[in-house]
Amino acid sequence: MEWRRGPTIGRGSSAVVSLATTAAGHVFAVKSAGVSSSCLLQSEQCLISQLCSPFIVKCFGSDVTWEDNKRVYNLFLEYVAGGTLSDLIRSQGGGLDESVMQFYTHQMLQGLNYLHLKGVVHCDIKGQNVLIGKDGLKIADFGCAKWSGSAVPAFAGTPAYMAPEVARGEEQSFPADVWALGCTVIEMATGSNPWPEMKNPASAIYRVAYSDDVPEFPIWFSDCAKDFLSKC
Repeated sequence: MEWRRGPTIGRGSSAVVSLATTAAGHVFAVKSAGVSSSCLLQSEQCLISQLCSPFIVKCFGSDVTWEDNKRVYNLFLEYVAGGTLSDLIRSQGGGLDESVMQFYTHQMLQGLNYLHLKGVVHCDIKGQNVLIGKDGLKIADFGCAKWSGSAVPAFAGTPAYMAPEVARGEEQSFPADVWALGCTVIEMATGSNPWPEMKNPASAIYRVAYSDDVPEFPIWFSDCAKDFLSKC
């Protein structure tokens, strides 16, 4: 496929995301890393290429290009123009109405249900990894994802969204995604991560793992919302 790289729209710890266009004018996103450091990106391609759901970002394939005197591995992904859920929360002043949260939470649940039925654990659910499409949400960034029961390192994800068993280095499976979903609901309500007072990742991991503390529920939540969070 002939394509042209456009402006950078995102940057992670191991890859850069750019806009791209085909010769026919189709716009998509390309996630790129040097071939020598693209192991995680190639693993992501192997997993996400087997998924097909309206609540999951689509993968269109991959290739290798020669750029700036090095080989670059490129993963072709659906471009979702609305930005991330975290971006939306910030644009709304740091919190969403409960009715909007219910709508988005329902869509995240449908995406997670699809993944879990396929045997996939996302391992890094949070607002930054959920994109806003014209018809609703799409779960993205499968760099930490794995097949359930696979022999891969148990410790993956973002400390403030980790379930206690993950922070302790135990097996990371479907319940960890549900915990992270609950943390994302709190992010939608408050505009911050579930442990805003903890700035040090190591301290956050230790507290989550061993303190038996749970994130505080927003006091203005309805009884229904509080009941939902208590089950995450």
